[in-house]
Amino acid sequence: MTRIIATANQKGGVGKTTTSINVAAALAEQGRRVLLIDLDPQGNATMGSGAAGTERGLYDVLLGEVEARHAIAPTACGYDMLAAHADLSGAELELAQASQRERRLRQALAPIQDNYDYIYIDCPPALSLLTVNALVAADAVLIPMQCEYYALEGLTALLGTIRRVRGQLNPALTIEGLLRTMFDPRNGLALEVSDQLTRHFGNQLFQTIIPRNVRLAEAPSHGVPVIQYDRSSRGAQAYLALAAEILAREPPPAAGDPPP
Repeated sequence: MTRIIATANQKGGVGKTTTSINVAAALAEQGRRVLLIDLDPQGNATMGSGAAGTERGLYDVLLGEVEARHAIAPTACGYDMLAAHADLSGAELELAQASQRERRLRQALAPIQDNYDYIYIDCPPALSLLTVNALVAADAVLIPMQCEYYALEGLTALLGTIRRVRGQLNPALTIEGLLRTMFDPRNGLALEVSDQLTRHFGNQLFQTIIPRNVRLAEAPSHGVPVIQYDRSSRGAQAYLALAAEILAREPPPAAGDPPP
């Protein structure tokens, strides 16, 4: 059964794209069929996956100019990619006048989603129409966040948006988990915020913590995930551990189903 996960947080610079790329690559390494969708007009997930040269992209799909299966391209990272190009920045205005505007991505994925075990959607840093499309298409939301004061305020806004989408457009939407990123254990505030998250979210908080790590910052310029750029780095090992945690949540296959 396909799991569609939106990696979302309206605050920029919290590790959404890094998380999307590396989880997708780590799951693909474990034999899962993975599609990564770049929903951010900045196209960072596309560039970080070495897929910037793809001809068709998500803009064409959302506007109904091409079917998703004709815009998806394989990458050297082990997963398939639905890329973002510069024209995606205009999709907000064009979709605003379109029918079923919040469901465009969901409708586009319906014919191809059974080809994958996981579909990860890298969302833009805003609670925009593009992000709403991701939340309507998704089964769950993965929320990367730094352990700092302003991140808690942003989390409140995001949870409010999730509740509204659940109430009006996608009642099955759940929270996949909150992921602590760019974590520095020497920072007292980070430790305090981490404790608050543990108390308030319990099992919804991933046990894996992503540390601050220079290799995580370097890998995108080479167009590969950090687990391929420097597998022994602390950042790579953390994302491999996160993927293992995600896989541990998979339900056991039904009788007669082939193993993944």
